[in-house]
Amino acid sequence: MATNSSSKSGAGILDFIEWLGNKLPDPVTLFLLGTILVVILSHVAVVAGLEVTERLPQPVTEEVLDDDGEPVIDEETGEPKTRPVLDDDGEPLLEWRPVPATEERIVTEVVLDDDGEPVIDEETGLPKSRVVLDDDGEPLLEDVEIGGHATHSATSLLTRDGIYWALSSMVTNFVEFPPLGVVLVGMLGIGVAERTGLIGALLKWFMLVVPNMLLTPSMVFIGIMSSLATDAGYVVLPPLAMALYKAVGRSPLAGLAAVFAGVSAGFNANLFITGLDPMLAELSTLGARVIEDGYQVNPAANWGFMVASTFVITLTGWFITDRFVEKRLNKKTPEEGGPAEPSASDASEKHLTAEESRGIRWSLGALFATLGVFAALILIPGMPLYGEGEQFHRWVHVIVPMLFFVFLVPGLTYGIVMKQFRNDKDVSKLLIESMSAMAPIIVLAFIAAQFIEYFQYSGLDRMLAMAGGQWLGQMGFGPAMLMIGFIIITMIFNMFMGSMSAKYAMFAPIFIPMFMLVGVSPELSQAAYRIGDSVTNIITPLNAYLIVILVFMQKYVPKSGIGTLIAMMFPYTVGFTIVWMAMLLVWMALGIPLGVDGHLHYDILTRP
Repeated sequence: MATNSSSKSGAGILDFIEWLGNKLPDPVTLFLLGTILVVILSHVAVVAGLEVTERLPQPVTEEVLDDDGEPVIDEETGEPKTRPVLDDDGEPLLEWRPVPATEERIVTEVVLDDDGEPVIDEETGLPKSRVVLDDDGEPLLEDVEIGGHATHSATSLLTRDGIYWALSSMVTNFVEFPPLGVVLVGMLGIGVAERTGLIGALLKWFMLVVPNMLLTPSMVFIGIMSSLATDAGYVVLPPLAMALYKAVGRSPLAGLAAVFAGVSAGFNANLFITGLDPMLAELSTLGARVIEDGYQVNPAANWGFMVASTFVITLTGWFITDRFVEKRLNKKTPEEGGPAEPSASDASEKHLTAEESRGIRWSLGALFATLGVFAALILIPGMPLYGEGEQFHRWVHVIVPMLFFVFLVPGLTYGIVMKQFRNDKDVSKLLIESMSAMAPIIVLAFIAAQFIEYFQYSGLDRMLAMAGGQWLGQMGFGPAMLMIGFIIITMIFNMFMGSMSAKYAMFAPIFIPMFMLVGVSPELSQAAYRIGDSVTNIITPLNAYLIVILVFMQKYVPKSGIGTLIAMMFPYTVGFTIVWMAMLLVWMALGIPLGVDGHLHYDILTRP
């Protein structure tokens, strides 16, 4: 009886979240109101003179004295030796000190003649100087202290310059909204594959291969692994998962929830090194060098932990979907997102027809040919996709166009084999129909883009991150509690600052030095950050893809709203947080390295 009561209580909470969330205005209106609120708060913060002084933890030091009470001189530097002052627990005593304000300036050097003497400018009588260039031929920049302390303050959007920026950047904010291009290009290819019938035929084949019992773990696992293709999983997988679940008579929203949980809440887990790892390692390195010059974080430092997380999160997502999410959805009507008897168009026939099998064979041939072309472009030296790009390998930067062709070419091939195209006009019509289905996403993207960019321009995101980081750092917790606190504060700020890289760029210089001074390695801090950044992705309005998922959901449940989505995904946030935290604490207790050079501890007393 206790179990039933608990289950009803949990369902009641989720029903309340759904009811409350759906009482909110339409998502377009909601983002519009959020944008107005940011504008007002930015001006209030400026008028009130609110600012956050940037502080970093520094060890309190004392001079090393000999037996006679005289300072011990370092033979190399000629300066008195110092050592950290320890507290009653034997840990380094920390003092939060303001960071000096700096200004970025171009590095210059004096021009010398052949004899090594300065070349004098005849007009000014002063030595000539020239700009120093880096390895890429760009001017070399350096941070120069300008006096005072570094502070973070707000920028008002209600000033002359603020209003001008808002108006002048409106189009740019929309056009450069990260999910927009990914969704439109990706869904254009998927739409062709769907409308020719290839997706439906493949779903039939998938049902024959994968037992119904293993459908959910397969969806969660595929979602987690999709981070190899950066953000493409948000676009490709949800519509496929919903169609597959509906085809087998299960709630399409259960398929959406399982795959979205893997794609978004499990974003930082994977069996392979992804493009995220080098970026995070570089930011962690910058933070670590506040304490130790020359410290380097290996991009594979979290690999072992992330591999194990892939399986743990897959099993956790499977349990949550079956025990909570789908169980709750099964009580709903089809119009509310519950299961429905599959129709003929939903692959009610359990076996492929001869024509469908023939179409799939030709489509697979077209797929392998397309992949072969891309493999040649990637692997052969001198080809367009070979080598390093601006940030990752070149092919990573074009993953969305690659996915477009991976769906488009097999889709067109299937349509040709099935004799669905009479001429090129039929193909054009198919592409237009695919794009027209994206109209709701385009409208939502316009407003959501303004909200996210306004929040960043206002500086409120940086102020919140800096203030929260300093508060946590001064609480004086031990390593285990610090990691839990770091995860929680990352979760909280992920609700206000969606970008993983931007958030970590601010967090790393604060948390990593602070944790190093109490014995926590940068690699462990990075792993904790990845957990906190992942688990709230599925419920934060600042996840730009949340509106994309909402549009997919409304295709099957037109009356669903943001409350329906958040209530459906909330159990994953709770479950993933508890399990991932527990996993990290056990990992720490067992002393298992997190990956390659994935240290758990840092000894401040033995640093160079």
